[in-house]
Amino acid sequence: MTAVADVTRPAPRAPRSRRPGRPLDRGGWFLVLPALLPILVLSVGPLLHGILLAFTDAQSGRAAPTRWIGALNFRDLLHDTLFWESFRIGLVWAVGVTVPQFLLALGLALLLNQDVALRRLARALAIVPWAMPEVVVGIMWRLVYHTDAGVLNETLRDLGLGGGRDWLGSLSTALPAVIVVGVWAGLPQTTVALLAGLQNTPRDLHEAAALDGAGAWRRFHAVTWPALRPVALAITALNLIWNVNAFALVYVLTNGGPGGRTRLPMLFAYEEAFRYGQFGYAAAMGCVLVAVVAVCLAAFLAGRLRGGEER
Repeated sequence: MTAVADVTRPAPRAPRSRRPGRPLDRGGWFLVLPALLPILVLSVGPLLHGILLAFTDAQSGRAAPTRWIGALNFRDLLHDTLFWESFRIGLVWAVGVTVPQFLLALGLALLLNQDVALRRLARALAIVPWAMPEVVVGIMWRLVYHTDAGVLNETLRDLGLGGGRDWLGSLSTALPAVIVVGVWAGLPQTTVALLAGLQNTPRDLHEAAALDGAGAWRRFHAVTWPALRPVALAITALNLIWNVNAFALVYVLTNGGPGGRTRLPMLFAYEEAFRYGQFGYAAAMGCVLVAVVAVCLAAFLAGRLRGGEER
C-alpha cells in the first residue's frame, strides 16, 4: 500500500518562471533611477516649467508680479508678424543647411569608404570641424568674411573678381553666408553617420552586382541606398531638429542682423526674454517651436513605421 501511495502521489510543481521583460523585483526601479534622474531634472523639469511659464505674464525683475493670463501670450503670438517672419527665416535656414549638408556628406562618405591613399588621415581631418565649439567656428568665419582683411575677399581680389563686400552685413548675402557656415559646421557628424552605414553594407552584394555587370550608379541604387536609407532618414531628421533650434552659431556671426534677415526663432525668443525681459512671451515662443519639432518627429516616426510595415 505504501508503494502504491508513493507512485500515485503527484509530482511537485516546478517553480514558475517569470515573464520575460518583467523586473525581478520592485527594487529594480532603483537601478533605473540614476539614468532617469538627469533626464527628469535637466529636460522634463525645465520643459514643464517653460510650458507653465508660457501661460503667465512673467517678466524680469524681482519686484514684477507674475499673474496667470491663460492663452493670451499665444493669442498675441498669432498676430506677431516679426515672430512669423523669424519662423520663415528659420525654415529657410533649416532646409538650406540640412539638404546641402546631407548631399555633401553622402559624397564625402562614399569617397572615404573607398580604398584610397591616406584614407585614415582624410577621415581624421574630416571630423575636425566637429571638435570645434560653435563660438570658435563663428569667430573664425567672421574673420573669413571680413570686409577688408578676410580670406574670401582677398581671394576674390587676387582673381580679379572684385572684393571688399560685406558678406555678413548685406541684406542679400547675410543669410546665404550664414547657411554656408552651418553646412560646413554640421558636415562632420552627418559624414560619420553615413560612413558607419556604408561600412555595414555587405560587400558580397556589391561584388555580386559588379559580376552581373551593374555600374556604379546601379550598385548604389540597388545595393547601397536600401541599406543606407534608415541611417540617412535618422540623421536627416536629427539635423533638421538641430537646425530648427540653432542659436549659438548665428548669434556669434550676425546676432540676427542685418535688419533681422538672420533672426532665427531661437534668437527672437532670446531677445524677448533677456533683452526685453518678457519671459512669459518668450516661453510661449519656445512652446510653439517644441510643438513644431514634435510634429516633425512624429511625422518621421510614422513614416518609418509605415515603411517597416510595407517591407
